Parts: sequence; structure tokens; C-alpha cells
Amino acid sequence: MSTLDDPLEPLLGRKSARALETALGLRTVGDLLRHYPRRYAERGELTNIASLELDEHVTVLAEVQKVSKRSMKSRRGTITEVVVTDGSRPLTLVFFARVAELGKLVPGRRGLFAGKVGRFNRTLQLAHPEFALLGGEDEDAAADAFARALIPVYPAASGLPTWSIARCVDQAISMWDGVEDPLPAELIERAGLTDLATALRLVHQPGGWADVERARQRLKWDEALSVQLVLARRRGSTAARPAMACPRRGGGILDAFDARLPFPLTGGQREVGEVIERELTGEHPMNRLLQGEVGSGKTVVALRGMLQVVDAGRQAAMLAPTEVLAAQHARSLREMLGDLAAAGELGAAEQATKIVLLTGSMPVARRRQALLDVASGAAGIVVGTHALIQDSVSFAELGFVVVDEQHRFGVEQRDALRGRAAGGTSPHVLVMTATPIPRTVAMTVYGDLEVSALRELPRGRSPIASSVVPVTEKPGWLERAWQRVREEVAAGHQAYVVCPRIGEGGSPTEDVEGELVDAEPTDGADTARRPPLAVTEVLPELAAGPLSGLRISALHGKMPAEEKDSVMRAFAAGEVDVLVATTVVEVGVNVPNATVMVIMDADRFGVSQLHQLRGRVGRGTAPGLCLLVTEVPEGTTTRERLDAVASTLDGFELAQLDLELRKEGDILGAAQSGARSGLKMLSLLRDADVITRARAEAQRVVADDPDLNRHEGLARMAAEVVDTERAEYLEKS
Repeated sequence: MSTLDDPLEPLLGRKSARALETALGLRTVGDLLRHYPRRYAERGELTNIASLELDEHVTVLAEVQKVSKRSMKSRRGTITEVVVTDGSRPLTLVFFARVAELGKLVPGRRGLFAGKVGRFNRTLQLAHPEFALLGGEDEDAAADAFARALIPVYPAASGLPTWSIARCVDQAISMWDGVEDPLPAELIERAGLTDLATALRLVHQPGGWADVERARQRLKWDEALSVQLVLARRRGSTAARPAMACPRRGGGILDAFDARLPFPLTGGQREVGEVIERELTGEHPMNRLLQGEVGSGKTVVALRGMLQVVDAGRQAAMLAPTEVLAAQHARSLREMLGDLAAAGELGAAEQATKIVLLTGSMPVARRRQALLDVASGAAGIVVGTHALIQDSVSFAELGFVVVDEQHRFGVEQRDALRGRAAGGTSPHVLVMTATPIPRTVAMTVYGDLEVSALRELPRGRSPIASSVVPVTEKPGWLERAWQRVREEVAAGHQAYVVCPRIGEGGSPTEDVEGELVDAEPTDGADTARRPPLAVTEVLPELAAGPLSGLRISALHGKMPAEEKDSVMRAFAAGEVDVLVATTVVEVGVNVPNATVMVIMDADRFGVSQLHQLRGRVGRGTAPGLCLLVTEVPEGTTTRERLDAVASTLDGFELAQLDLELRKEGDILGAAQSGARSGLKMLSLLRDADVITRARAEAQRVVADDPDLNRHEGLARMAAEVVDTERAEYLEKS
């Protein structure tokens, strides 16, 4: 008999064990049993083909509709095309070589077909898929595992279809000796849960939907409680630390700034500002997440907090994810403060402080002076990239850290800044995001932080119209898009053209700055997606074609820092008509005269990323226009996603949509450590009640036993379900 920690090879043999490890990273019995079915298919229920995503490796249950053969044009041989259907939409299977059992694919036969989704002549297809037939006297032996009423469909990989995984799971379960339950018996009874061993068996071998529900409820509890235990311990540890109190001082730089503000603060800005002011006064560190729409005024709120800290004789640091954004923030803060940011210069205001920019690629002399200003305390506000958390940076008395665009950073980077305060204290921390976060995500991913939201936009922001440009169906629309750019430039405005790739000689997946879908070619077919459009390719085409005569410049992450800053300054000054850029312009870039943005290959970006990009236009008095260019055909989930982005400007609504469409586990992994996610069963969208109850349970347990010394099972469970690497990140500081 085996345990969860046993390696797979003695149970399954070397070939199967190596295949599972190579394709899916599964090494132990526990890894395999926690590789849960993605979904369950009933033997009479066919897959919804319209829901398939391009470039996704899928398993579909479908019925053969038609079989045909034709000769290859480029080389000798025959292509076999099999059209399968779900009853409403076709899917083409293409075979470029002779395959065993191919003759059994006849109209009326049903089977499981596994492969990577491609497109050819506007039709979805799988090139050279693996398959297992169902029904009939000659049922494929590979489909034996699917004799049950419910067919488990696993996350699979090329060369390792779902039915092979199912056979391995069945074999492992038959040799498995069960597991000691990590949950206390009273908690299992109170929550109405089944034991862990039963749940792991039922999730793979259910007798019906009631078994699936019993298993899922228990496995969701394990994941929710694991995460919440780690976060509860983190909150307790943070609250126990000392911090430097930074009470508001009358007659200081904050009062002077408030007196100069050319606009009234919104109600939300005042409310959040009062909370931050109160928490900065405390002797324990503030740990707060400020989320708000693009343009909702988060930077002003953060700046007022930084000025309060400067008045108290401390320093404030602002951490940005890119050098472009760091330079933009430093420039914006200086513009907002005017002579209040000119300490040490002729004509500085009496209460002035100094703002210093510190990035990794600054010239040596400027960097040396910046480091000196930070170490001596001459700089009251320090703005920079991750260079701020390097050991060579020494603060005189860091009291407050603002982290902009928190989703670009992990907990480890945030914690490194926490260690920069003097005298064993921790600085107050405010993390900001312009990507609104649904409540369940905030509770799970940012559960160590208190959350504030700005939903009200300042007066004067212009509306933004958004449209999808479907070049496959309506190629003339792209020409019209470039005409709109020329019209805006002729009216004295400026434009962005955003591409997902840089294009500096790297492979299509090496120089991507956006959320790119894998674009590897498929064997011998025309079904592969072309490489995503690149800045260095699009710019010369536009300059020689539809935008000839306009002043066009490029901006991307591989440019030297000074060149990037020079381009942004020229664009901000109106010396550049069209900026062809990657997502380096996604956040923080503020050019009120830019009124139109064309996003090429918009389907290559996520919902939140598109919303962020769109927020770069409409920042002045003229209305904004965002055009989402795509070749993805109508009726696909991807097109529905783009249509949804075009239909609303409500970031909170789009955040909910993003949560519905994304692989939710990846959210936890990206936000916390970048490691592989431990959320495989828990749905941040559908399981709010489980998360809420688990949070309360975790708080109760940790309050009574902070180190979980009396709850060995819970400590072990947290380490197993929330992977060890992430737990270390979460428990740091």
C-alpha cells in the first residue's frame, strides 16, 4: 500500500511515471490525487464546441459527422479530415499521417478527442488529435476508465490524454492506504464535511453528482482554510510590529499643498485620506490596499499621505513596476508640488522637500547623488523601481512605502521594503491598484491588507468610446481606424498604437510585454496563430503606409532608460503624434492630449490589461476613443471577452468578468509569489461563503494558537495546499 508522499514510479512503472512528471510535473501519489478533473462529462452529453479557446489543449466529447480525404499540395501523402459536432457547431480533426484505429472514425461514432485548438479558414480544428472511441462492441481499450456514468476529464497535455491520466489515477487509488485527516474532528462535524481520504477517492471515482459535490466541498475547505491560516498568521505578525508614528503637523508641507489644490477632492478621496491620516498616526504599521478606477485620483491620496510623513520628519518611498512609470510618477509629483518639491534649490517654498528618482539604469554620477540624498535624509520622497529594495539603498528614516500597481509585485518585494525602516520598526505600507478587485479575491489574495476603494471619478474626466475592429470579417474597418487616428492628429491631438511584442530579434515568446498566448506552430498545418504583432514591425509599416507624414516614435521595455524618458517627454510635450508602444504605457502614463488608442491583437491581452491601457486616453477635455483590433472570429469566448470590454467602462464589472474568464488559481500564484498555484478546486467567484467561513475559522484558530503548535494537521495542510515557497513569502517580515 502507498501514502501520499510515495513516488509514482513503483506504482505505475517508469514510462507512465516519467510521462506524468514531464508533462504535468506530477511526482508523488499526492501530486496525482490532487490533479483533479477539470470537469465531468456524462456519456450522453457532448462538449460545447463554441466554448473552445484558440491554442488551448482540450478534450472534447463529440460525434463524428463526416470523413473525407484529400491529397497534400506541398508533399506526397493524404490528409484525412474528420468533422465532429456537438449537435450545433462543427470541429474539424486533421490527420497528416496514417493513424491506428482511424478507420473506426465513421459517422455516428462518439469519442473523446484531445489536442490543441487551432484555426484554418475561419474554422476551429484540432491537428493530429489523440482519440478514444466510446460505445459499440469495439470500444477503445483506452476508454475503459470511462465506463462510469460520469467521465472525469483531466487537465491534460500533448502525448498524455485525459484517459491515460484516469488509468493512472485508478491504479494509484487501488494501491493507496488513505491519509490521516488534518482537520480536527470537531471542525469536520461543525462544517458538515466528509473525511479527506473519502473526498480524494470520490473526486476521481464519483458514482454520481452528489459524490462530486461532497468531494468538492471538502477539498475547497482545505484550500480556503490553508490560505486563510497563512494570512491570519501574517496579519497577527504585522499587527504586533512597532512602527514610527507620523501624526499630522499643522503649518507643514501637507497644509501648503492642500491650500494650493486647484480642484476639490472627491468624497471618496477625503474619506480614504482620513483613514490613511489616522493609521499613519498609529504606532503599528498601516497595511492597506487602495483600489480605484483608472483616473480616480489614487496618486493624490498617496501623495497627501507621503507629505504627512515628511512633515513628521520621516521619508516616504514610492515603488513602481517599470522605469517609465517611476519617471512619470516622479515628474507628476514634482508638477503637483511645484516649488514645494524644490528643497535646496533657488526659489523653493519654505516647507519644501526634495523628490529623488532612483532606478537601476541611471548614470553612475546621478545614481551616486540619489543614493546620498536618500541615505542623508535630504530626499523626503524617493520614487523608484525594484532598485529601491536592493541592499545598496540605505534610507535615513523610512516611514511610509507606497507600492503602485500591486499586481506587478509579489509579497517578497513588498516585504523587502518593510525591512528598510530604522530601529527595528516597520514602515507604514499603502499598496495601490487601478485594477478593481472582487471582494473574494481581495479576501483571499490580499487577505493580509485592509481594503479601501475609490469608485468616484474626479469632475472633468472625458468619456471613452470603445469598439472592436474585427479585421477577419470586416478588413475595411482597420483602414477606417487609421483614418480616425489621422483625424485626431489633424485636430491637434495624439494617439497610441499598442502591440503585444517588441520584435527585437527574439523569438515571439521572448520579447513579449503583454499577456501573450503561446503561438507555437502545429505539425504541418496552417492552423498555428501567427506571431503577435511587434512594435518594430508595425511602426515602419504605419510610417510608410496609413500614417505616413505623421511624427511617429517607438517605446518599449528594452530601450535604454534615458531614451525611454526622452520619448515620453517628447510625447507629453506634443512633439510626437503617434506613440507605437508595448504595455509600458499601461499604467501611470498621463498625457491629456492623447485621445485615441489602437490596440493591435487585442485578443492577446487580458480584460484588466485592456481596461488599464484604455485609461491612457480621455484624460483631458476631449473625448477618448479605444479601438480593439482582432482577427478572432465572432462567436468565440475570446470575442465575447473583447465585446464585453468595449461595452462598459466600469472596471469593477470588468474585474468580475476577468475573474470568470481567468484560471483563478493563477491569480493567487501571480499575486503572492509567482509560484505554481495551490488553488485547484476553490473558486474565488463561486465560493465566497466557503472563503468567508474559512477566514473566520482561521482567525479563531490563530488567535488561540498563533504558531499552530497544537494543530499539527492544520500546519501540515497549509504547507501542502499552499505550496512551501508561497508560505515562506507570506510569512516573511
